[in-house]
Amino acid sequence: MTLTGKHALITGGGTGIGLAIAIALKDAGAEVTITGRRADVLQAAANAHGLHALVMDVQDEASVVDGIAGAVSARGPVQVCVANAGIAEGRALHKMDMAFWRNMMATNLDGTFLTIRESLKSMHQTDWGRVIAISSIAGLRGLKGAPCYTASKHAMIGLIRGLAADYLGKPYTFNAICPAYVDTDIVPQNIDRIMARTGMSEDEARAVMVGANPHGRLIAPEEVAEAALWLCAPNSGSVNGQAIQISGGEF
Repeated sequence: MTLTGKHALITGGGTGIGLAIAIALKDAGAEVTITGRRADVLQAAANAHGLHALVMDVQDEASVVDGIAGAVSARGPVQVCVANAGIAEGRALHKMDMAFWRNMMATNLDGTFLTIRESLKSMHQTDWGRVIAISSIAGLRGLKGAPCYTASKHAMIGLIRGLAADYLGKPYTFNAICPAYVDTDIVPQNIDRIMARTGMSEDEARAVMVGANPHGRLIAPEEVAEAALWLCAPNSGSVNGQAIQISGGEF
């Protein structure tokens, strides 16, 4: 499979799942733009893997509009759009203020909407395109202790399915990938929160996360990247409007 001549844009592309997808697409021949808010992290990733860094805040409409327009001007229409930037944090509903709710939605949902909207403007100029949203297993079921996160990830899948319906018969597909617990920088943060909330040791808190995956281990970011790469394969055009689980056997 080759993506030579195609421009891919991945939000939250400096670390974790986003970086793994960026590397996979670059290795397949694409010109890859990675975005994020931390210029130093982005540039280090870009230098190490031959990617293009773009400082962009998905919560800020002007930042997304201007950033993606600049990437399109430099590298051509976006033909692979991966909306990956997100926040993962749990909090009980009765302890949640409006600022927490809005911050989660502004990144996970609004950021996905803005990224896809601006990418589609240039994708329309082409005869092929793939849009992939990185949702979560929490987009398919309720995640205990994280109702806001669960709502945001469900909404991302709804957006993808609505777009798939709108573009039926067109040469573009829209899919969501729904990982369970992945071995990224978010894991230590979640371990700290579990320890603070329950008084567990670090090993006990890690075991909670590992045990949530049916196959008894954290998922590697590269496993998620392989699914994204498959959605860009030549014969993937009939996979559309799907929420694909990468969850170690959960049904």
